[in-house]
Amino acid sequence: MITKTLALLEYPRIMEKVSEYALSTEAAEIVKNSKPLFDESVNHEKEKVRAIYELKKGNTEEPRSWLPSIGFLVPKIEVEGMVLDIDEAHAIGLFIERGIELINWVFKDDEPQRTDILRKPESALCGEEKKIVKNVSAEIFKIIDKEGNLRDLPALRAIRKRIETLEKDLKAAVSRYCGEEEYKRMLQSPLPSQRDGRAVIAVKSNYRGRIKGIVHEASSSGQTIFVEPLDVVEKNNDILLEKRNYDAEIQKIMRELTEKISIHSAELKIFHVEIIKLECLRAKASYSTAVKGHFTLMLKNSANREETLLLNKARHPLLKNPVPINIEMNSNIRTLIITGPNTGGKTVALKTLGLLAMMNQSGLALPLEEPSVLPIFDGIYADIGDEQSINQSLSTFSGHITNISAITKHATEKSLVLLDELGSGTDPEEGASLAMAILDYLIDKKSRMIVTTHHGILKHYGYTRQGVENASVEFDAHTLSPTYKIIAGLPGESRALDIAAANGLDNAIVKKARDYIDEEKSDVSEMIKGLEQKQRELAGMERKSAAEQNQLKEEKRRSDLKELQLRQKESELKREHIGKLQLLLGESRKTLENLVREVKEGEITREKTLKVKEFLNELARNVDNESNLLDTEETAIRKQLHKLENPVNAENEITFEEGMEVLIRKTKQHGVILRSDKKNAAGTSWIIKVGSLKICLPEKEIAPVPTAKKKSAKTNSVSWTAEISASSEAVYELMIRKMKFEEAMEAVRRQVEAAMLSGLKNFAIIHGKGHGILQKGVHDYLRSCSAVADFYFSRPEMGGFGRTEVVLH
Repeated sequence: MITKTLALLEYPRIMEKVSEYALSTEAAEIVKNSKPLFDESVNHEKEKVRAIYELKKGNTEEPRSWLPSIGFLVPKIEVEGMVLDIDEAHAIGLFIERGIELINWVFKDDEPQRTDILRKPESALCGEEKKIVKNVSAEIFKIIDKEGNLRDLPALRAIRKRIETLEKDLKAAVSRYCGEEEYKRMLQSPLPSQRDGRAVIAVKSNYRGRIKGIVHEASSSGQTIFVEPLDVVEKNNDILLEKRNYDAEIQKIMRELTEKISIHSAELKIFHVEIIKLECLRAKASYSTAVKGHFTLMLKNSANREETLLLNKARHPLLKNPVPINIEMNSNIRTLIITGPNTGGKTVALKTLGLLAMMNQSGLALPLEEPSVLPIFDGIYADIGDEQSINQSLSTFSGHITNISAITKHATEKSLVLLDELGSGTDPEEGASLAMAILDYLIDKKSRMIVTTHHGILKHYGYTRQGVENASVEFDAHTLSPTYKIIAGLPGESRALDIAAANGLDNAIVKKARDYIDEEKSDVSEMIKGLEQKQRELAGMERKSAAEQNQLKEEKRRSDLKELQLRQKESELKREHIGKLQLLLGESRKTLENLVREVKEGEITREKTLKVKEFLNELARNVDNESNLLDTEETAIRKQLHKLENPVNAENEITFEEGMEVLIRKTKQHGVILRSDKKNAAGTSWIIKVGSLKICLPEKEIAPVPTAKKKSAKTNSVSWTAEISASSEAVYELMIRKMKFEEAMEAVRRQVEAAMLSGLKNFAIIHGKGHGILQKGVHDYLRSCSAVADFYFSRPEMGGFGRTEVVLH
């Protein structure tokens, strides 16, 4: 039943998208075929994915090298007598090397929380296993280079040298027949040829017996025979023997290398499993980052039961322009009955909840807003869509009942059940009765349920049962179109007659239908309309109350601002008065000093003079203290004025300091604070470096640069420094494989610039796989280029990890 629900909710499509972010074919296959978890292991899986998700959001550089598939090779090396070929050994070496790169990236800063989540003490991600497989990789690359070719080993070098000597002798022997006049007239061609790996000469058939040797072949016309002269036969034999010796030596080297690898096959097997697990987690984290997802919470009640379900602005991940929906079921609500018109979004709401619940139980971040809460379900069951089957002779109703029967058998207290159009496909009265009986049965099981229906009687049912709540999809009565919003607490109307009239049904038919309804009409519809009206009135009152509160806050702000302005004026007057006192003090000091100088010759004693100076010093100290108090008060007033004049940013008080990057408000230029200048009546001033200039500006004329803007500015400066060449032409497929790194990067830069000028929005770059150096360089450049909207690997049949698709803004 769960497998059928996976297909109904299109879960396999999601996991296929997740698998595209894996850099290993093995990991991609595991992710694509994975299923949701239905036990407490969900939390551990989410923690591991979140740990890598947070790491990707940081500034650490992530390795993006392709991981070769070696799953089929690990059991192979355990077979006695098995010898790996060069490509197989090279793949194992690359897997180990790139696996260790991935480990080093994940555990680079050795952050304790991430370390504890992602690895265990016995894991191959740490400890002896990692060291052992690293040594295995070192042994492999002693024999094979990073390109997958055998290195120039001494044993092989000696054999190659002998082969070269023999080939020179062979060439000299063959050249004698091709160069001497005695033989030239007998030859069909002056150049030697090859047959079955042996050097031969093309002799005219009428000279067959003139050159002694072995005939290997004749031409189709019979005019030419290919002869291996007798003196060439021995040299060909010697070369063939040495080549076989060369192959045997390679076989010996690979046998010895395979034995060294097989000794550590157990460690290699553990390492392979752990790296593939880590790559699966990285694929999930990469997808979560791409959809800008958030991880849901899990809340429990006092009985330690998971009760709350809350989706906040949830979006269906497979729709192009999904309308965010909100669904809330608190601890008292176990069943939600959604009613309303067709095409109102009821089925989409069911599918969104079901699919997000499955993604949550696969450890993924979800396309919704925080805070959102999802319990862990032991099963997710759905009956959605038309279940009619001609092959099985099932009607729509029979198909639904078959599904629902299986659901009632498997659902438990911890299950999520999604039922679309419950009770449809048969007589309305019997269908409604059956629907209520099914709900009774599942409510007694305490299953979590969300049900959609058109049956009016189920709206009454929602009011009469404990733990059941009605909800509706909002419908705009003026435009006769849905808004796709779910309103809790209110049942909805089907609006069938209004929709029928809007879609061209004859007015006489619609009027007749209304007459039939009016004859047997209950007060339910009027009650619903009344509730909707009350809801709108309440919403209006809330908006009015919020507006009044904002107005009161604004009036209070203005009042406080006026009070502070008065305090500021008072402070300025005091400062003016202190200035006059300071002037008086200076004049008095001069007068006293002149007086002391004049009376030194008189009867005034030294003690009297000191008392007079002490008095003047005390007066000066009092004036300074008063001035400092005024400075403190003015600073406080300026801060409060800034908060009141900028109410939006009042809560985020700005503190400037040396080294901070700031924006000059008038010119929008960026600069860096070097040091403070001095205090004055206008506030603190700062010395700011802008380019090569240093300027002094008051604090109110500068603002801190937000982090996101700084990053954007940096990116733009990098992306647009190059001069655009008018002669460059954009291509749909840029081939840079086998280019030098600098040449390849220049080609990519020119391609992006040319594509922008020509209006080409999509193109591909073929960089190959190899060591991943070109791939990494291309991706680093595209990631830093502001003109690039997105880039990703091509589909496997188009080149896979050796080809990157680029999308420009």
